[in-house]
Amino acid sequence: MKEKPVFTWRYLTINGFCYPKEKQMIRTNCNHYFFLLLLLILISPVWADPTLPVGSAPKPVEFLHFPSRTHTFIWRNWPLVEAERLADVLDTSVVNVRSVAESMGLPPQRPISPEYKNRVYITLIRRNWHLLPYEQLLTLLDFTPEELAHSLREDDFLFIKLGSLKPDCEPLKYTAPTKDALQRCEEIKRIVEDDFGAALKQPYEERFHFLEELNQVKPVVSAAPGKENTRFSPRYIYSYCALYGDPLMDPDLASYPDGLLQKLAGLGVDGVWVHTVLRQLAPSELFPEFGKDCEIRLENLAKLVQRAKQYGIGIYLYVNEPRAMPADFYTSREEMRGVQEGDYYAMCTSNSQVRQWITESLAYVFKNAPGLAGVFTISGSENLTNCASHNGYTRCPNCRDRKPSDIIAEVNTAIEKGVHQGDPNAKVIVWDWGWRDEWVEEIINQLPKSIWLMSVSEWSKPIERGGVKTAVGEYSLSAVGPGPRAIKHWGMAKQAGLKTIAKMQINNTWELSAVPYLPVLDLVAEHCHNLLTHDVNGLMLSWTLGGYPSPNLELIQQFERPSPPTKEEALDTLAQSYFGTSGAPFAREAWTRFSHAFQEFPFHVGVVYRCPSQYGPSNLLYPTPTGYSATMIGFPYDDVNGWRGPYPADVFAGQFSKIAEGWADGLQSLKKAVSIAPSENKYAVESQLRFAQAAQLHFSTVANQVRFTMIRDELLKKTSSLTNEQRKELIKEMTTILRDEITIARQLFLLTRQDSRIGFEASNHYYYIPIDLIEKAVNCRYILDRMDTLFAKE
Repeated sequence: MKEKPVFTWRYLTINGFCYPKEKQMIRTNCNHYFFLLLLLILISPVWADPTLPVGSAPKPVEFLHFPSRTHTFIWRNWPLVEAERLADVLDTSVVNVRSVAESMGLPPQRPISPEYKNRVYITLIRRNWHLLPYEQLLTLLDFTPEELAHSLREDDFLFIKLGSLKPDCEPLKYTAPTKDALQRCEEIKRIVEDDFGAALKQPYEERFHFLEELNQVKPVVSAAPGKENTRFSPRYIYSYCALYGDPLMDPDLASYPDGLLQKLAGLGVDGVWVHTVLRQLAPSELFPEFGKDCEIRLENLAKLVQRAKQYGIGIYLYVNEPRAMPADFYTSREEMRGVQEGDYYAMCTSNSQVRQWITESLAYVFKNAPGLAGVFTISGSENLTNCASHNGYTRCPNCRDRKPSDIIAEVNTAIEKGVHQGDPNAKVIVWDWGWRDEWVEEIINQLPKSIWLMSVSEWSKPIERGGVKTAVGEYSLSAVGPGPRAIKHWGMAKQAGLKTIAKMQINNTWELSAVPYLPVLDLVAEHCHNLLTHDVNGLMLSWTLGGYPSPNLELIQQFERPSPPTKEEALDTLAQSYFGTSGAPFAREAWTRFSHAFQEFPFHVGVVYRCPSQYGPSNLLYPTPTGYSATMIGFPYDDVNGWRGPYPADVFAGQFSKIAEGWADGLQSLKKAVSIAPSENKYAVESQLRFAQAAQLHFSTVANQVRFTMIRDELLKKTSSLTNEQRKELIKEMTTILRDEITIARQLFLLTRQDSRIGFEASNHYYYIPIDLIEKAVNCRYILDRMDTLFAKE
């Protein structure tokens, strides 16, 4: 859908203007231009940035468990944004803001760390997406329109995660609470006190406390394994705490703390990858508008290269190029304009000047940040890059008569040429993500021989879960690789003289990324053991999720030995190192139970991206349908049909119940192991237990949410033929689910208060914070108290 330019309180389309409320369109022609200009002067005195995307701009979701949108806004932002800024957004006094917070039982606001601005803005965008229009969102974030537009586009395609639309929110202004609102606030206050009052008085860990741990450096640095003795090298990963969008503008390079680099090196990791946008890294004579602040970024990149080198770690750049540009970029450059998507056009790589820019820019980067380890490329990602990246090349006049395999090989060759002009020793890793099967062999055969080919190890592996046969369509922990796709592509690469890399997720995946790692060690060991027979040269250990120094990473090291151990030997050694001789058998039993249970995960690419597994108990229950579709790692809403992929809804819920039940059995064994583990390992083993407990709650709540929504829809059917007894049974089942969800929310609340790592993922920031779990209880109580009204038979 074409994105619309945005103005304050109104928007104007190419074809005319539209009042959002009435959705009344008036077509423009030459006679209307003066009228439009006058209208904009009268109703739009303040302009938002025209690059902020809107999409279809539907009506926002209402959160009926709060007395007003203002109450929702204050509640959700209370722990993250100073009361003074909240007052600025609402155009009211701090006294009024604090009064509303107090009326709902929120504790006094604690000092808010300046760190929050850079590290929770995605969390803030999500929790205010249905509450604030853009102009107020900018005030809340303290962003310029340009900063927000950049974030929505470059922060791991954030606008896509938000649904490629901005709900049409009216400006939010403070008004004095009504009598009914005050009464509802009293009800909320009682829920807070009854369900969470005791816990709120207990000490807790501040969000981002984990950064203190990751900044701690041991006096003696463990030497990283020498590459000449390493079976798999590179073994590169993403920083657990990296800012995704533009981390190199931070002079402190806080995304890459020394303690984290040291810990990763001690676990055998020899590389860390960094998200970059090429036009921000180098100046260009061809495109003089490129390169703003590139000197700062390159200076910081050079510092990072040297810092990491102290620990035996190389820095790799993620190259997803050339990024698409807006229409005005192509003024006087029509010959470079490629495929169009929305208001953006690909920089067509069939044009020699575009390829020249790629090559020259990368050569500049590698010369000015000496010692860079290399790059890895994606030429078919969610971002529009080359004209074949989304298979739309036939719409480009330059590319329509070309083979897509030629286009993709050509752009990767331009990248390789630039990297090796800057540093002949740097690695160029080409990822086959997004390539069509029929293109692969032709692409591989055209790549320079210095290139390494990377393939997702488990992609296309056949699986059967809940009686449904499917295949892995993305990376997975529950399905152990390698699969036929990777084996085939690695074979083609070796035949062409290229080295190979297995892309893996060792700690977690989008199956569940809200904990730093999942203790499914049997699955990790099996995958590593399987790779020994396929002679891959290196490993990419994570996307943005899964960069935490963990036992899972430590397990890989054991398979580096000249005579690698069996799976059982490797697991026994790891268990004993953490839990001691007495605790190891219980830990092994727990890991096996977790691994077996996790293999019931109803895997499908749509499932992992859209179901509520990341948000877990924090995802609200809706008494009436929202009408919204689940988004990619953004908003699950109540879209069961979007969550379940090819699985029938009851089977889908049943699979999550199986995981939760098997996981609960494993927790009993893990608790025993932790109780008798050596005291020096207390922090590590108790952390593992908390992560496992949090995971079990996530699995349980997904099953609950599916069943709740199915029952809700059945009760709300206008054509329902349910008898009174059947309705009573369904309402009884729904009541049980709601009460269970409150219990789950309380349990996860306690865990998140104990451990700031739970709920965090680098590219999505916090999926939830403790107050969101209190809101879930408020949400469930609201429905419970109104069952007769909400689900009365018509």
